[in-house]
Amino acid sequence: MTSQVKTHRTQAERSERTRELLLDATIDCLVDLGYSGASVHEICRRAGVSRGAQQHHFATKAELMTSALRHLFGKLNEEIAEVDLPAGKNATDKITTGIDVLWDKYSGTLSTAAMELWVAARTDAELREALLPVDRELGHATLERYRATGDMADTLVLLTVNLTRGLALDAMLGGDPARREKLLAEWKRIAVQVFGSRSAN
Repeated sequence: MTSQVKTHRTQAERSERTRELLLDATIDCLVDLGYSGASVHEICRRAGVSRGAQQHHFATKAELMTSALRHLFGKLNEEIAEVDLPAGKNATDKITTGIDVLWDKYSGTLSTAAMELWVAARTDAELREALLPVDRELGHATLERYRATGDMADTLVLLTVNLTRGLALDAMLGGDPARREKLLAEWKRIAVQVFGSRSAN
């Protein structure tokens, strides 16, 4: 009995490990090769698994892509949850740190992978249908994180996420880093001015 349970758990762990390898390889392919280059064959090659193993976990490419994005969202939300935002009632520190966290987590790998999928989803109805709920999950989880701490108003969080997406796209296109820093600093100034008194109350 004990041996059977142990074997079952080992199989389950192996299955979960295969799934995680596929999801991580999918994100890597999206970042390195773009959506068009992220073939299932290349994803399986990078993950070190067979095509049959991939099909066992994900029936379609759209399912694999959106599952990978959800996987990445989950990791980033865990990282956001681990960040200690400033305690007390210093509204300026709360807002500027909150914006820095959102910029740090929602740019880079997340932005690149998500942008590749959203561009492809414009003309791929199956991918678009699968992607929409994942994007909503990310927004909801982010809002809940900041609501729980009372650090930033919903409007401020959503504005910052959308600004971050634009700045991340600018970075992908080779925009000036100094200009991005200046724009981010200006947004912090505006945010503190507009939302600071609300956060302090």
